[in-house]
Amino acid sequence: MATQYVIQGTTAKGIAASVERGVTEGELAPGDALPPVRKLADDLGVSPGTVATAYKELRARGLVVTRGRGGTVVAEAPSVASRRPPRMPEGLTDLASGLPDPAFLPVLRPPAEVRPVYGSHRAAPRLAALEELTRAWFRRDGVPATRVTFAHGALDCVARLLSVELRPGDAVAVEDPGFHHLLDLVPALGLRMVPVAVDAEGIAPDALRAALRSGVRAVVFSPRAQCPTGASLTVARRDELGALFREFPEVLVIEDDYLAELDGPPAPTVGALGPARWAQVRTVSKRLGVDLRWAGLTGDAVTLARHDGRMLMTSGWVSHLLQETVVGLFSDPEVARLVERGEAAYAERRRALVDALGARGIRAVGSAGLNVWVPVRDESAVVNGLRTHGWWVAAGARFRIAAPPAVRITASLLAPEAAERLAADFAQVLGDAQATYGG
Repeated sequence: MATQYVIQGTTAKGIAASVERGVTEGELAPGDALPPVRKLADDLGVSPGTVATAYKELRARGLVVTRGRGGTVVAEAPSVASRRPPRMPEGLTDLASGLPDPAFLPVLRPPAEVRPVYGSHRAAPRLAALEELTRAWFRRDGVPATRVTFAHGALDCVARLLSVELRPGDAVAVEDPGFHHLLDLVPALGLRMVPVAVDAEGIAPDALRAALRSGVRAVVFSPRAQCPTGASLTVARRDELGALFREFPEVLVIEDDYLAELDGPPAPTVGALGPARWAQVRTVSKRLGVDLRWAGLTGDAVTLARHDGRMLMTSGWVSHLLQETVVGLFSDPEVARLVERGEAAYAERRRALVDALGARGIRAVGSAGLNVWVPVRDESAVVNGLRTHGWWVAAGARFRIAAPPAVRITASLLAPEAAERLAADFAQVLGDAQATYGG
């Protein structure tokens, strides 16, 4: 523990608040050890039970973790702050953002005229036109969509689903490596993460079976272009997962199809196999605009009803101004053509980078999506080494729990002709790191 910070408080809530304040203000850093329960109790003049209760609350909220004989330490990514990347130094090429190329995003044109209405939209929260377009969007890929509803993005939707279904301390199976914001969200809700390995076909059945048997209450995974590896489900893998979920009908299955486009090949969905509790959420921010905070959601009747019930009590509905904007984009053939050009460009850029790295003996994966995932021995050495060559890539620590180290490269922003130069620099950095660190 940082010696300059003294934990204070005479109640469990006060002690927990003092620790949280230290983490928030940077006085307690990730990995810093908290005092043993009995020592802190003696220092504060309280019972050991009071300190134990405070530590239990902090663990439930994702601020600290207990490592057996290693004691209680501040979590690597405490839930008071997200896994935000370090600020990119000036003059570097940004290959860390995970964002689409603005050249393939349409100009957003909100409706020119929206007449005022009496009261609110709570009684009719969804535009009928967007409901129908959303239903067709899901059904095009074979996703059952008898009912649809809306949310303010994928994380907003997942947070609401988990909060109405689970209670603090419940376990959620997540992909490892996986979407870094989801890895922040789960502990912030007071839930426990159970990491599940990912292979070339998506979430791995054997690892998932172990997680289900351990008692997880929900599973969150991506059926296509998994972040950060780019893995997508095959039909065979989808069928394996479906068989597993049928053995555990009480588990809520959430598919985050964040990269579903307006056109393209279908993505196999476990929803087609009829799990008892299931939902799929789709967003448009990567394909139509990062400021479009809208998501479509389908699933079983109970899951959608619980989602909408909680939304009614909080934000109420998604802005009809936003819904009108999405309707216009979904209905515009020129936007569809622009999205198709983006899809083709992203595929070319991914292949160029994976091939260029592979030609130098560097294994990389990225069969879909915007990024390429490259396993390495030392993330910091690679990130800092590439920085000296003018490249800014993301350390894999933000995306993983127990998975091996790697770096993530945003290929969507890398022109094919630049892939060779990046690969050559990458190979040099790996050679320098081996000379420095050995092995």
